[in-house]
Amino acid sequence: MDRLRAIMNALRANDSVSVAELAAEHGVSEMTIRRDLDELAQQGVVRRVRGGALSLLLRGEEPPFGVREREAVEAKEHIGAEVASLIADGEAIVLDGGTTVLEVARALGGRRLTVLPLALQAVSLLATAPRVRLVLPGGEVRQGELNFMGPLTESSIKALRFDTAVIGCCGLSAEHGLTAHDLPEVAVKQAAIASARRVIVACDSGKFARTAFGAVCPISRLDVVVTDPGIPPEEREALSAAGVTVRQAG
Repeated sequence: MDRLRAIMNALRANDSVSVAELAAEHGVSEMTIRRDLDELAQQGVVRRVRGGALSLLLRGEEPPFGVREREAVEAKEHIGAEVASLIADGEAIVLDGGTTVLEVARALGGRRLTVLPLALQAVSLLATAPRVRLVLPGGEVRQGELNFMGPLTESSIKALRFDTAVIGCCGLSAEHGLTAHDLPEVAVKQAAIASARRVIVACDSGKFARTAFGAVCPISRLDVVVTDPGIPPEEREALSAAGVTVRQAG
């Protein structure tokens, strides 16, 4: 929902929000804003206080999966379908975690592929796919995100070779490359990239305005970036200049 995303952006900028100010800004009732804030409180993003809410996220920390899942929903569906169109039947692929790559998993359900998913949500989606050969990594599962992580996950990936790695991100830019908030996640992404012949990044254009804490790789290590039409022109040009194919979905 665009309004929830706008509230999240306001919380990143100011650490607190006012019900009255948000209602006036978005042209909705204060009751509607209170429901939005209650929903964010249930996700652990804010603490409700009289007249508004306080952010519980650290600077640069990503919102929970349940919140991100509702951001740029249509764009992510188009991105998922576009990435799936780039993958040929018979490929072995490693699928990263995250809400955008989950749409890729959804689009691949009817295909004949070997897939190693790095998140339990994708495992659940693909477990009953009739033509998918599902291979699971070992390792710990990150609470909330449900991503696989840790040395067992990394060694599972390193023992295999993939045609394609489909990677998500928290931030992407020509200057800082591909970045992620969670450091154990950085190591898993790096292992997936190193084990694949081709690297496709799936990200909505909002990621180009962000740089996360952990550096995964420079843009020169990427082969294809699939995003939506909102990608900043200067970032598109920089990616193309680095030899990265940029495809706009939707």
